[in-house]
Amino acid sequence: MTESAVYLQPAFILQHRKYRETSLIVDVLTRDFGRISLLAKGVRKTKSKTAGMLQPFIPLLISYFGKAELKMLTDVEMIQPISEIKGLALYCGFYINELVVCFLHQYDPHPEVFGYYGECLSCLSDGSAVEAALRQFELNLMECTGYGLQLEYDDNQRPVEPLKKYDFNVGQGLVEAVDGQFSGQTLLALSSRKLTDPQVLSEAKILMRTVIDAYLQGRQLKSRAVINKIMKHASAERDLQSRS
Repeated sequence: MTESAVYLQPAFILQHRKYRETSLIVDVLTRDFGRISLLAKGVRKTKSKTAGMLQPFIPLLISYFGKAELKMLTDVEMIQPISEIKGLALYCGFYINELVVCFLHQYDPHPEVFGYYGECLSCLSDGSAVEAALRQFELNLMECTGYGLQLEYDDNQRPVEPLKKYDFNVGQGLVEAVDGQFSGQTLLALSSRKLTDPQVLSEAKILMRTVIDAYLQGRQLKSRAVINKIMKHASAERDLQSRS
């Protein structure tokens, strides 16, 4: 790689880890350069004001340089923050971060993914349609990274019909089946991004989990495990309250 400097690039922090005594290595989603890794030197020092900005879900402008794969962070500015993401939606934010890390290769620009990512965070921050926001982002991410789903036709190139049932095979696509997991109505709603019906959302979650797990090839998502624990705990608390 040649020596290069980038200034004021829109970015979001995906994750970071400690490096030596006072520094961080941060994984960043940028608008124009894709996912990159940066060395943030000295930001863990007591007087550093930068560490507080190097957190997930904060819109940033970053500047960096370097000819190696690991670039050097030189400046960071916070732009107008979105509303704070709280509760379960916060863990959903870590889930989409983990998806980006899994499906985007480093230094592979995807400005459209950056846009979809920002839209998803906005939806998570207002908390009104979290499930729909996650399904939208999953679908868009799969499409942008070459794993897009054909949801309007089955494996024999016959149009999907709302009243029929289908199964999904990753290597084959949609297969019509009398007792299939997914209704044609759900598949067409997903294709048109109309994600308001509870039954559509329920089936869409199962479908996207099937697809994502197949492409992860056994890799486990830590954020998903955390979300599942939270949901089980919340369900148990509701059961106890209903019995009391």
